[in-house]
Amino acid sequence: MTQNGAANKGFSLPFARVALILAALVAVAAVAIAVVRSRGGGSESPPATQAAPAAGELGTVISGLEKKLAENPGDSEGWNLLGLAYYNVGRYPDAVKAYGKASTINPNNPLFWSALGEVQLLSGPGGVTPAAEASFKKALALDPKDFRARYFMAVKKNESGEHKAAVDDLIGVLRDSPADAPWQQPVRDLITRISTERKIDVAGRVPPPPAVPAASPAQVDNVVTNGIPGPTAADLKAANAMTPSEQDEMAKGMVARLAARLEDNPRDADRWIMLMRSRVMLKDQPGARNALAKAKAAFKDDSAQQARFDAAAKTLGL
Repeated sequence: MTQNGAANKGFSLPFARVALILAALVAVAAVAIAVVRSRGGGSESPPATQAAPAAGELGTVISGLEKKLAENPGDSEGWNLLGLAYYNVGRYPDAVKAYGKASTINPNNPLFWSALGEVQLLSGPGGVTPAAEASFKKALALDPKDFRARYFMAVKKNESGEHKAAVDDLIGVLRDSPADAPWQQPVRDLITRISTERKIDVAGRVPPPPAVPAASPAQVDNVVTNGIPGPTAADLKAANAMTPSEQDEMAKGMVARLAARLEDNPRDADRWIMLMRSRVMLKDQPGARNALAKAKAAFKDDSAQQARFDAAAKTLGL
């Protein structure tokens, strides 16, 4: 199917599920920061266990995308989604090729360039490589606020011995980030580590952690949706090119992975809301109610989070 054909046929119900769950699980900057942490002069590689569970689930999706792109190699959005799929199964050199295609076809999309830079880094020997640095610089030339590119350029400065400048840039990322941005805590942790190791005074400069507001009826819809970073239009269009069975498989696989993550780390309120909403979209009301019960049990001593869960449940009809 061509790109125009995918757009003309409209969003299918399975596609809507994929779009929502993709939104819940894939945040551009969050993915970058969760996977790669600066460690002294280098960067930390993602644990192999993160990629392994996704391989079987995304195999069919990857094959379908590869087939679609063989038929329509000029679809930059399709290459972007294929790069994301390769990323999730740890095929970083293949992701470099896919994001390279996307950024060549559409060189004016900063997200393509910052995604390319990330997988170039992950494919390299460690640290921000010259190729990755060049890609991040292209992303920032197009969008100076690209959080992923800003983060990795700060990592590069730290690797190069510019520790104070790195901390300054990371503080800038925090100041510009939404209060509920999922990368807030990892960035704070990195600022703390660098400033402690290098004896850099950051007193009064780091924005305080955002308070968790109590939910009100007027905020109910936002409680459910604001915790879920949205996919780009490119991601949506490319996912719509999949067959319904491919979309369903992708959606169910991502929800299963989200649930597994929460079993390992139940103290993640935003992801519980993501799981509740994703279960509802899959018409799994019992599963959504089970997620609500587990979320409330995990935060039984936190009245603010309990209020968020209740508000989300009301919005979702639970």
